[in-house]
Amino acid sequence: MTKKIFGLVVVASLIAIMIAGFVKKNIDTEESFASEQRGVDLVNVSAEEGLVKGDMAPDFTLTTLDGKKVQLSDLKGKKIIVNFWATWCPPCKAEMPHMQNYYEDFAKDENVEILAVNLTNGDKVESVQNFVEDYGLTFPIPMDVEGKVGETYQAITIPTSYMIDTKGRIQNKIVGPMDENMMKDFVSNLD
Repeated sequence: MTKKIFGLVVVASLIAIMIAGFVKKNIDTEESFASEQRGVDLVNVSAEEGLVKGDMAPDFTLTTLDGKKVQLSDLKGKKIIVNFWATWCPPCKAEMPHMQNYYEDFAKDENVEILAVNLTNGDKVESVQNFVEDYGLTFPIPMDVEGKVGETYQAITIPTSYMIDTKGRIQNKIVGPMDENMMKDFVSNLD
């Protein structure tokens, strides 16, 4: 009986040490990040390409559904919503009317471009064309035929959207559908 109690005490102690170490590591990481950020003007720091807030958005060039080339870096100076979607995705279907309304009502006045990147590697061009016509979409629909852009942007769950500021830096990642108010709120925080 004493051996069992001793064994339980040892196991409980080891678990407590592991939890304390994990918590301390997380606190140290957060404190380290916070101390690195103090006094740093993030607006003027040159960012590296990546997917974290403040990173330069990875550049891409795709052909739109209507045959035009679009390159993300050519849109620098605009606020950009890069949205990854597919025709077979129910949340994407729910989101598209909101995106169209936002595009018609606010995008021009707020210097915003929407790039609704279709993950064509999991879709058919004919389906995309029908979808665009059925929903009356007028914003650019770049076609990610090989799925490489979606992979780069880690668009595993769709819809996934990135809010990119006028300098080409990622400011937000939204997983799931957005409505017009969400788009207005996110865009209003972009510079």
